[in-house]
Parts: sequence; C-alpha cells; structure tokens
Amino acid sequence: MTEGLDIFDYLRSNVREQMNSIADHMNGGACKDYADYTKCCGIIQGLAQAEREILDAKARYEQAQ
Repeated sequence: MTEGLDIFDYLRSNVREQMNSIADHMNGGACKDYADYTKCCGIIQGLAQAEREILDAKARYEQAQ
C-alpha cells in the first residue's frame, strides 16, 4: 500500500469509531429525550456522509495512480 492511502484508511477508521461510539450511546439508552436522540441520529448521518466522501476520494486517488 502506498503512503498516500494510509491517510484515507486512518480517517475512515476514526469516522467509523465515532459512529460506533454514538450508536453504542444510543443503544445503551443514554439519550435523555427525543431531541437528544434526533441529534445523535443527525451526527451519525453526517459521519456516514463523511465516510462516503473519504471512500470516494480514495477511489479517485487510486484511479489517478
């Protein structure tokens, strides 16, 4: 693997860890109300979009090589 791809994997791993952390928070019943629940859902949605962008950028980078 080239050095440039490591950053993509690093970023994706961090985004995925954050998503899992929030999902665990929600699954554990830690949301205090519906507003907190919807906030967590929005954060997960944003992180999922970021993960998709990272994967797309990695694919474009690999094609350019």
